Amino acid sequence: MAIHLTLAVTFFNFVGSSAARVVLTLYALELGAPASAVGVLGGLLFLFPLLLSWPVGALADRVGARGLLLFASVCGALSLVLPFFVRTLPAFYVAAALNGLALAFFHVTLQNLIGIMSRPEDRARNFSNFSLTGAMTNFVGPLLAGFSIDYLGHAAASLAMASQSIIAIALLLVWGRLFPPGKPQAPVDAGARHALADREVWRMLVISGLVQLGTDLFQFYLPIYGHSIGLSASAIGAILATLAVAAFVVRLFLARLVKRVPGETLLAWVFFSGAIGFALVPLSDNAMVLALIAFFFGLGMGIGIPLTVILMFARSAEGRSGQTLGLRLTANNFVRVTGPIVFGAVGSAFGLPVVYWIVAAIMASGGLLSRRRTGGAAK
Repeated sequence: MAIHLTLAVTFFNFVGSSAARVVLTLYALELGAPASAVGVLGGLLFLFPLLLSWPVGALADRVGARGLLLFASVCGALSLVLPFFVRTLPAFYVAAALNGLALAFFHVTLQNLIGIMSRPEDRARNFSNFSLTGAMTNFVGPLLAGFSIDYLGHAAASLAMASQSIIAIALLLVWGRLFPPGKPQAPVDAGARHALADREVWRMLVISGLVQLGTDLFQFYLPIYGHSIGLSASAIGAILATLAVAAFVVRLFLARLVKRVPGETLLAWVFFSGAIGFALVPLSDNAMVLALIAFFFGLGMGIGIPLTVILMFARSAEGRSGQTLGLRLTANNFVRVTGPIVFGAVGSAFGLPVVYWIVAAIMASGGLLSRRRTGGAAK
């Protein structure tokens, strides 16, 4: 029951988060914000996850999950209620920061819950189900956001998407006590020292960060590119949903892939498919073609994030998995903060196609890096 509750809370919180990216981005563009300002908005979505993922992971080990998830859900709801009442760009920055604060708390806490509530023989399956839930939210969130914008308007759409966090709050209030308690005696810093002493962990942090960069930039810049070529919000949401469908399909086989295919081979496929997807986007202005590109991109990149979660959890010390996963999220969120800001400036100066081709080259470099031994990714 506790695993199912974790997946339900994951679904509603992540739907709200993925919808917020689309709503806030397209709403800001509607208000006339330039690409550089939208890049800052995207960076603010991940500022608190960058600063707080490791401390929150350590806190989750010590105090448990329920209170942290309640706080996160409240922040997620407020982040989408605010743009309904205050329709200015500074308010959008505050909303993005609040949404990032929610992400900082619920992301590492939910991942850690899956790990600590799973028996070793069930861990790959449960993480696979967790990643499938995430893929579903990446389908539902953008689709709901796009249709809500087209039929309700930007302001009302933001209010409608806040309902997802409110549902999560209700679930936690009623059943949250099913989650295991924390371990107050867990040392706060030993998990990080243990992880950072492992050279392979350092390389996995770089690989994980690159996977996150490619995944986020594709989802973040596709609405901007779609807007620039005149696609409707519904069409943009449908394209992003297609990416999520592909990720869902490939994650159905994640547990079996991890057991049968060497980790470096999986990671190389992740990066090379990402490179091809980024390189192809600027060559098309047709929604159907872009949907096919997004589907191909999702077939590869869709397994990248859950694969790095499994690898990092396996290397965590007993009772300190939250800290290790928080370390991974810190690295990921560094690129989530800096990536949209840096590439937003590049897009403003040189155009969106240049952004896509630069990221394609970065993804290809990640593929070469991942071909080196990954330290037991799969047997």
